[in-house]
Parts: sequence; C-alpha cells; structure tokens
Amino acid sequence: MPSGRAMEVVIVYELSALGFGPFFEQQLRPSERDEVVLARIAAEHRGLYEVWSGSGSAGRARLAGRLRLELEAAGFPGVGDWVIVKAAPAPGHTTVIERVLTRRTVFTRGAAGRETRAQVVAANVDLVFAVCGLDSDFNVRRIERYLARVWASGAQPAVILNKADLSDDPAGCLSEVEAACIGVPVYVTSALRSEGIEAVRAQILDGMTVALVGSSGAGKSTLVNALLGEERMRTGQVRASDGRGCHVTTHRQLVLLPGGGLLLDTPGMRELALVDDEGLGAVFGEIEALATGCRFSDCRHQTEPGCAVLEAVESGELDAERLEHLRKLEREARAYELRHDEHKRRQAERVWGQLSDEVAQLRKWKGGKPS
Repeated sequence: MPSGRAMEVVIVYELSALGFGPFFEQQLRPSERDEVVLARIAAEHRGLYEVWSGSGSAGRARLAGRLRLELEAAGFPGVGDWVIVKAAPAPGHTTVIERVLTRRTVFTRGAAGRETRAQVVAANVDLVFAVCGLDSDFNVRRIERYLARVWASGAQPAVILNKADLSDDPAGCLSEVEAACIGVPVYVTSALRSEGIEAVRAQILDGMTVALVGSSGAGKSTLVNALLGEERMRTGQVRASDGRGCHVTTHRQLVLLPGGGLLLDTPGMRELALVDDEGLGAVFGEIEALATGCRFSDCRHQTEPGCAVLEAVESGELDAERLEHLRKLEREARAYELRHDEHKRRQAERVWGQLSDEVAQLRKWKGGKPS
C-alpha cells in the first residue's frame, strides 16, 4: 500500500456486521474471546494488508515473521480472511497479524505459468456472482467454468447477465444460461441504467459476504457502484472495436454496502484455470445422472457400447458441446493435479536429499572422531 494513501475509517459496531459468526468464534480458546483483537482483511497491497476491526477502525497490517515462515507452504492470507492482530488497527500505523483463522469457504484458481500453488481469489464468501456481459463477453461455456470453481469453494453460486441494454435478445441469453445452469439463480441487469439491481441487492443480507467474479470488461465495477448507490469504483470506457469495457479493477477490495452486507470486487480474469475436478459434478449433474445408465461402470463416454451419455447426445437430449466442455475441464483439472503432484514429489526429493547428505556428514564426522 502506498505510504501516502489515507486509510478510510469504517464505522462498524459489531463483528457480525463484518461477517464474523459461530464458525470463527469456535476457533478461539475461551481465554482468547475477550482478549484478542479480531480483524478482517479488506484488501492486499504488495505484502501489506488493509484490515477492519469490530471497533470501527481500519489500518494496515503485516504478517509476523514467524507466521510468514509457517505460511510459506500453505499460502498467505487473502482478502476476506479473519485474522488475530497484535493491536487494534489505526490510520497511520501498521499492526501485526499473529494468526489466521481457518476459512469457511475459499474461491481459488490455478496460478499462471509454472506456479503449482492455487491462487486465493476470495476467502469466507457466502455467495459468488459469476458476472457475464451480454455483449461480446457472453459465453455460456465460461459461465460453466466459473460455476465449477464456485461450487468447489463451498459458497453458493449465482449468475449476473449484465449489460442487458447492449443485447438484442436478453431473454434468449437468459434461457440459454438457465438451461446450462440448472438450479442456479440467474439475474439480468443493466448496471449502467440501474436496471435489475434491486433483485440482486435483495440477495445480500446483513453480515453476508458476496463476491463478483468474471472476465475483464463484464461491468463488475459498475455493478458495485450501482449496489453502493454512489460512484466509488473507477469504471473503464467502452472500446469501440469490440464494445467491451476496459479492465479497471487492479486489486481485490472488500466494501461495506449500505443496509448491510459486504461486497468483494475482484480484478477481471483473462483465464480461470481449474485446480481440481471438484464442482464439476454440480455443474454437469445431468451428465452424471445419465452415466448411471451406462453398461460399464467405468464408461468414459467416448466409444463404449451401451453408453447412455452418447445415446443422449445422439437423441438430442444432451448438447454435444456441453459434453465436450466437461471432458475439456476434466482434462485440465487432471493436468493441473499431475503438475502439482510432480511439484510435491520434487520438493520431497529435495528434502530427503538434504537429510541424506546431513546423515552422511554426521556419520563421517562420528567415524573420524577420536575415541
């Protein structure tokens, strides 16, 4: 966080308004409940965190050196995490994070490049809206991908089809998404015109944490402003070349909504890599149901005789593109898991190699030591 940036003082009188509840309280020892200072991470800025406490104060915090070493393997805290800090945060001062409480939910994605550790997008979120624009951004397959990660996170999923004012057939797009996202609430909005916003706002209850995820230019920041009732988040201009908004949000930020609830705005994601196959069953439930009718229990739904899934494709009951997308996501998740397993194997080999060298040196020293 830039040193010259003024911290906003957030007036909160109860921890429950920040999302604190029994799940987190039971992690505290009886002696801690009246002694420790609890805070929630509202933003992260290059190793420093913006934290909010129940006393109504906001300030910066850094990880204690000991804790930083402990978290090297498990991963550092992210926006939405609950932490115990050494002293109440205050503007102009940096407190120390001494402990991170276990998460109730966590939305992750595969990190870019060769990094094998999953990247935390949002922690302790109750509801995640997958936002898709009804312009050139509209892509049902991408929505399926986002919903898989939401289901895997433990949060409840919902879909927002934004920019309805730019679509010639918003009702048709809604029907297409509802058919692919059975049982998931779908909302059509035009954040720029404040249309459909009240239906979304009604889903955000007091003390609930909600996240907006989606690709760049889907209109998430405009949605945040519409829900806040003020222009707090910067929004980008629409490109004439493709009608899409420009990427504006550069970091994850937790904001308090008037009337209760917290909203987490996230930067647009060019890609959302799967780190496992969790959540796929919830998104593609009808395919799993069809698979129970296959002749072979290990049917891969490719060329096997008696495959109920392929029969459903041939009859038109199942969309062939949907089946192929499931296969693609399964391959992607498996490839990531194999890469992660290989990384862990190499790490273990390095550790065992170091131990072996130390044992050999110890034996050599003992063998040459005078009796």
